[in-house]
Amino acid sequence: MRHRLPIVLSAALIALSASSATAKQRDRGAAEPATGHVSLHVDHHSLIAGEKLIVDGRVRPRGQHRVKVVVRGRAGGVTRTATGRDGSFRVVFALPSTGLYKVRAFGIHNPRATGSTSPARRFTVYRRAAASYYGPGFYGGALACGGTLQPGTLGVAHKTLPCGTRVRLRYRGRSLTVPVVDRGPYVGGRDYDLTEATKQRLRFPDLGVVLASR
Repeated sequence: MRHRLPIVLSAALIALSASSATAKQRDRGAAEPATGHVSLHVDHHSLIAGEKLIVDGRVRPRGQHRVKVVVRGRAGGVTRTATGRDGSFRVVFALPSTGLYKVRAFGIHNPRATGSTSPARRFTVYRRAAASYYGPGFYGGALACGGTLQPGTLGVAHKTLPCGTRVRLRYRGRSLTVPVVDRGPYVGGRDYDLTEATKQRLRFPDLGVVLASR
């Protein structure tokens, strides 16, 4: 009996140590940060150069979090901010340059929540450009960027943009992305010549102002 008592006591101590270790592991598990979630919205998907873009977002779980907002594009940038107690944040960007952009928010890791990334939101910054069109009388003729002009050719003529440059055009709610296929226009005060097929897709008049991403 005297030999059995130390054995029983040792077993009890081992069981107690294991129970204590399990409790500590549970405590550590309970303290692990929750998986964060970041949502993001932009106030407009089409802007004129110089206008401001308002970006609103929210981080869950609620509370104060650090956030990094990244805009990628010709005049993109990075800004860091902090959410309010409800997890919401707002950032305003001034965008002086035209082009295609996308914005995304990143939740920065903190003791309460792991970092996460919002979906990308895309938008276009335009400028107002005087435009005309051409086609009838020129079909079958050579294009400066290669090929021949046909009734179904989608594209624009521009004096200096490299051949193949993709330009997004917008007119009264209709949008279309086309390449630079030719040189022109050679009339003062005009920025683009639209092919007839491009004009028809946009329902653009013979002469007017179009929104252009370049």
